[in-house]
Amino acid sequence: MINALQKRYEGYLNTPCLWQQDSVFNLLQFEISSQTQKIDIAVDDNLRLGKYVERLVSFELEQQKDISVLAENIQIQRDKLTLGELDCLLLKDNKPIHLEIIYKFYLYDKSVGTYEIERFIGPNRKDSLVEKLDKLKDKQLPLLYNNDCKPFLEKLELKAETISQQVYFKAQLFLPFTDKNIKLKTLNNNCVVGFYINKNELHQFSHCKFYLPNKIDWLIIPHSNVDWLTFESFNTIAQKYFEQKYSSLIWVKLKTGLIKKVFLVWW
Repeated sequence: MINALQKRYEGYLNTPCLWQQDSVFNLLQFEISSQTQKIDIAVDDNLRLGKYVERLVSFELEQQKDISVLAENIQIQRDKLTLGELDCLLLKDNKPIHLEIIYKFYLYDKSVGTYEIERFIGPNRKDSLVEKLDKLKDKQLPLLYNNDCKPFLEKLELKAETISQQVYFKAQLFLPFTDKNIKLKTLNNNCVVGFYINKNELHQFSHCKFYLPNKIDWLIIPHSNVDWLTFESFNTIAQKYFEQKYSSLIWVKLKTGLIKKVFLVWW
């Protein structure tokens, strides 16, 4: 259990931010440098991945001498109706920051949109990077300036106009198997961790071994110490995924022993 948490934390730390500074939508990336260290907090394995990552970020922030966390997961309400949530308010070098925390998996599909950012979509095609960026810009970040947020800020002796708004947006990106050599111009190429394959391409990996990590283990850097499945065993599971229209992250162990992070998509 502790070992799995440690591996997830290391995988999370190893994931770079999706862009530099404020080069995308003028959203300023939070800058922090962290060393890998032993994580010693309890995190519920049943949390959704996004909430799980927030707990990892919370631990990471606590290790920083120049950062003090003022509040996390702040629900902003009006007449018992929740308007939204601020992920984190903190002081860095005594300067207040409103931080929104995002950790995503996106796949590049050149049939979508006209420019790079538009072409990254969620594994099940239900969401996209552009939708998330729009939501951040139009809904999540403006919440700080909402009148219903004022009383909370006053308790902390803060004023919205003095608070820097930043995002901590990390992501794992996957390119098409047929075009793995795409070079990104706007987003961080270091976020590309693998490729994705569909039903028609799966047979090209018939000589490989497979591992299906749980969703919270999608964070982990692949390693060989797992129970590998043969192609035959994995193919049975894969067919069910195709029927259910479910895309999953898998580890693929090549004949050479090299392990790849791959998304198996239904579309």
